[in-house]
Amino acid sequence: MSFIRSLMGGLAASALISATAMAGTLVINSDQADPAPKKAFDELVEEFKQENPDIEIQFNTFEKESYKTAIRNWLTSEPPDVVYWYAGNRMKTFVDRGLLEDVSDLWDKDDLHTKLAPARSSMTIDGKQWGIPYTYYQWGVYYRKDIFAKAGLEEPKTWDEFLAVNAKLKADGVTPIAIGTKFLWTAAGWFDYINMRVNGLDFHIELMDGKVPYTDERVRAVFEKWKELVEPGYYLENHASYSWQEAQPFLYNGSAAMYLIGNFITPNFPDEIRDQIGFFQFPIINEAVGIGEDAPTDTIHIPAKAKNKEDARKFLAYLARADVQERFNEAILQLPVHIDAKAKDDPFLNIGAEMLSKAGTAQFYDRDTPPEMAKIGMKGFQEFMVKPDRMDKILERLEKARKRIFKVKG
Repeated sequence: MSFIRSLMGGLAASALISATAMAGTLVINSDQADPAPKKAFDELVEEFKQENPDIEIQFNTFEKESYKTAIRNWLTSEPPDVVYWYAGNRMKTFVDRGLLEDVSDLWDKDDLHTKLAPARSSMTIDGKQWGIPYTYYQWGVYYRKDIFAKAGLEEPKTWDEFLAVNAKLKADGVTPIAIGTKFLWTAAGWFDYINMRVNGLDFHIELMDGKVPYTDERVRAVFEKWKELVEPGYYLENHASYSWQEAQPFLYNGSAAMYLIGNFITPNFPDEIRDQIGFFQFPIINEAVGIGEDAPTDTIHIPAKAKNKEDARKFLAYLARADVQERFNEAILQLPVHIDAKAKDDPFLNIGAEMLSKAGTAQFYDRDTPPEMAKIGMKGFQEFMVKPDRMDKILERLEKARKRIFKVKG
């Protein structure tokens, strides 16, 4: 009988996993702990088991923030057979350390180079593929249509229009922007978008690769634009005390009007207000630069030290299939990577798919730049949102970190 269990724990769980795994068991560690993806993956694992009744499965689910720390311990000591992770620099960090298995054979065998083409570049390092992408999603601004209508507001297309919307909402006693920055990465979303809208996607990627100083005037210009939202108090008060989930009720109860976030939020919308939530693309700031969008890609991998790589490859091949990606993404309201998998007919997904088809894409700040730089950068972003007068000191601290992490001379 299949052994599937959900653990919402932290670091101590790794000892339990290695102790309970039997020889021949396929051990899978997942960070998909939110209700919708957890339910969807529980169902997919059961389906995989039905197709492969000879495989014993141990399926462990962890809360995302503890998972990000625990995976580093697992990969270097007693890893499971499959880990969930992210494309881009997050993956590259482990590849460079020899901690992930080359799965180019799966891509070659099943023509995944064509079928998973939208994410191929973000999965390729040194001409090899190191995992399977199974979902991606758009970011943008989700907002309360009823609050906008009451205030006589329309979806803003430009930065000036966006500032005017914020000013009117605040004057009406509504918090313009909901956000929770307790776990830092939500603040990075604002940095990503303002930087891509001010300086363009190519500049953003160069910054992520350590090729541009954080004290560069072009980066300073991003923070000056950001001040136009921070200093008037357009963000949720005390946002550093809320996680992104804990900030959602402010949007749902109508005390806040907008939320810049990924489409993973949509399964959480309460039924009674779902029809009152709209979506718009992050406003244009500089028309001279092309449009870049954050479109993070979630992935699965085989650790280099995994014990059951044969069955792990079967599971990766399973999750690469169009029918599997279609069912999973329909359940969680995100976009399948497989070109033959259809996205659910959903207003947010329809907008997102159209939007991403016309834009260059980035993964996300903490996926595009090295982990140590991301940690320091995101802490600085959160600090700036609370104390914008510290901008110069924050940029100098980020630049000092960039020089050390990327080994920049001078």
